[in-house]
Amino acid sequence: MTINIVALYICFVSSAILRDSPLNAVEMLWINLIMDTFGACALASEPPAFDILERQPYKKNNPIITAVMWRNILGHAVFQMIIVSL
Repeated sequence: MTINIVALYICFVSSAILRDSPLNAVEMLWINLIMDTFGACALASEPPAFDILERQPYKKNNPIITAVMWRNILGHAVFQMIIVSL
């Protein structure tokens, strides 16, 4: 999600300032595909943890992305936006 936020920021700001987007729809799809592949590889290479089977399931109304995850996603996105903008 971090890279999607940054890519949308780049497209929006450059469209507003330059009147032209540096990334078209196909390039955005490629960026998303590549970044999702890295995430999937990271999850696939994680060793199994059997203690997960012993914990209680999450409640139905619990959010998928917690407040800590949102903080980390937005923090990294802001950092990347600052670096890209320089």
